Amino acid sequence: MSLYRETMESRLLFGVPAKGRIFEATEAFLREAGVAIVGQAGRGYFGHLDGFPEVAVAFLPASEIALALERGELHLGISGKDLLHENIEAPGESLALIEDLGFSRADLCIGVPKSWIDAEDMDDLDDIARDFYTKHRRLLRVATKYPRLTRQIFGGHGVDMYRIVASLGATEGAPRAGLAEVVVDITSTGATLDSNGLKRLKDVCWSSQAQLAASRSAPWSKAALELAKEPLNKISVHLSRDGNLWLKNLIQNIKT
Repeated sequence: MSLYRETMESRLLFGVPAKGRIFEATEAFLREAGVAIVGQAGRGYFGHLDGFPEVAVAFLPASEIALALERGELHLGISGKDLLHENIEAPGESLALIEDLGFSRADLCIGVPKSWIDAEDMDDLDDIARDFYTKHRRLLRVATKYPRLTRQIFGGHGVDMYRIVASLGATEGAPRAGLAEVVVDITSTGATLDSNGLKRLKDVCWSSQAQLAASRSAPWSKAALELAKEPLNKISVHLSRDGNLWLKNLIQNIKT
């Protein structure tokens, strides 16, 4: 049932990003909330929360945290909101999305060449895509690591004359490399888009940040819920939220 079945039966399992800026920001956030991570970060390693030795911390790539929560292999986890929505078809159904945490903020934006003077919003992009097909007899190529979110954004604006090109490297460089005409990528400042000769469309930026989530399908025992109570309370106090309401909603949204 779980990668960590034995651990889940005896502890509460909390997934945090294993490395990178989101790990550093998560570590700082939990420390400030009074539930610091104790133990060595790294794939395959476990730590725990300071003062709560039975709350095991699993260090995983942020994208794997999303999938592990969906599969019920973690009780709680912190990951990017973009990753939760990209990797899970209906995150609001398989997860209890507890709270946005206010750090690791970034926007999923659409970048087009600066030379496209008339491209300012999605209506313009729709016109460009249709003209592009008429002229070249092929669909506009959109490079991204976020195909699910891209389809949602484009579909929401009625743009359908395009095809997605999977990005395996630096997405912003795809147009200059001749691999795509448009990109959809996560950015915090837009500087990388700018340095690659791209500009952001004005009316579309999907906002992301770190998010605390709980699995609906994990083996939530009464003991696991009890173990979650105090850490969640400390985090909620740090965010000026109502921890009792969090727990009430959590109990309503999980299988026990």
